[in-house]
Amino acid sequence: SFAYFTIKDRLPQILTRVIDTLHRHKNEFFEEHGEKGVEAEKRAISFLSKLRNELQTDKPVTPLEDELPDAALWNQYLDYQRNLSNGNGEPSWFQSPWLFVECYMYRRIHAALAQNPPIDNFDVFKEGKAQNFFESQEAVIALCTYFQELLKNIKDLDEKQLQEELFKLLQVSLWGNKCDLSFSAGEDSSQKSSPLQSLENLVPYILVNDMEKLWSLLVNAKKNRTEGSNVRVDIILDNAGFELVSDLVLADFLLSSKLADKVYFHGKSIPWYVSDTTKHDFNWTVKQLQSANHMWMSRCGINWEGNLKKGVWVFCDHMFWTLPHDFSSMGGVAPDLYAELQMSNLLLFKGDLNYRKLTGDRKWEFTVPFHQALNKFHPAPLCSLRTLKSDTQVGLKPGQGEQIQASEPEWMVTGKYGIVQFDAGL
Repeated sequence: SFAYFTIKDRLPQILTRVIDTLHRHKNEFFEEHGEKGVEAEKRAISFLSKLRNELQTDKPVTPLEDELPDAALWNQYLDYQRNLSNGNGEPSWFQSPWLFVECYMYRRIHAALAQNPPIDNFDVFKEGKAQNFFESQEAVIALCTYFQELLKNIKDLDEKQLQEELFKLLQVSLWGNKCDLSFSAGEDSSQKSSPLQSLENLVPYILVNDMEKLWSLLVNAKKNRTEGSNVRVDIILDNAGFELVSDLVLADFLLSSKLADKVYFHGKSIPWYVSDTTKHDFNWTVKQLQSANHMWMSRCGINWEGNLKKGVWVFCDHMFWTLPHDFSSMGGVAPDLYAELQMSNLLLFKGDLNYRKLTGDRKWEFTVPFHQALNKFHPAPLCSLRTLKSDTQVGLKPGQGEQIQASEPEWMVTGKYGIVQFDAGL
């Protein structure tokens, strides 16, 4: 399975890259922190080398031994996995649910640094995220330019034109998720060309397209808004880099077109899944755009900084997003977050990992309704914008999945296909 390939090949490669990154920064740690920095780097590397060995030799998954705020929840979840194995021994790297061990690896990478001050705030994935942002410059410029031109006459657009623009920007945000910071069919890890030119050709690859439902939900929310109430959209972010910029443009459009009054962004509280957006990545991206020597890029950055200052954009991170739990257990594990999401008019979940957690990462029949796979997770109307990079997909028409499977056996894991999949909630 794709899960097996991921645990056997991809995860050890990621760990090796993390170890290399720490090696490369040795001098910097020394300059900043002296011998203490070098000692911390050595300890972190030794911790990560041991982790890589445990993974590759299929050792049992061990409880977390750190004092971080989420450790108890992780260890409870490990006990839950133990009980699931019906006495078939300890859950090990190759004998456990893929979602659990993958999340667990990233949590252990975090522990390797968090437990080793003074390098405890070092993000081992930061360089890669920055590189992807810079390599996607042309696409970012194209998108910001398009958007700033659109803003000039947004007040004159009729409803049909507004709808067209929303659909365009939803698709840019969808395909921004294509290959974790890549949009170019895997030839490179960044978005090189204008993302707007290829949209027409990509429409046939959207397997579930519920954009009309999003439109009518937003239009109705706007019409039914009462004095003093806000239309609120929450975006549960995925990758930094070009994808994040596409999400920010979409959010700005929602405000500028008055389809929403407030946008809340949900990011990760620790470095996660290599390219996921943290608060630092979010602020860094806005700053990069602000200080860019391109008129429309910097205009976007300045406006976005303004949105954050005015409080019409809010960035939040909650530790639940970096736990191994399916979203169906959010109400029990993180009732505060669930209550927060209930205040939203629309939740947009970006990316593959969020989809796996929405659907419990199960091997569903393709035709199982999305609503059923959500397993009672309904804080508010929600929509998944996701390109397929793991073998879980629901809500397809009868025969749709099988038909693609016949000609493209790998269709579920290449990022070539996408969905805009909506569930109205209760």
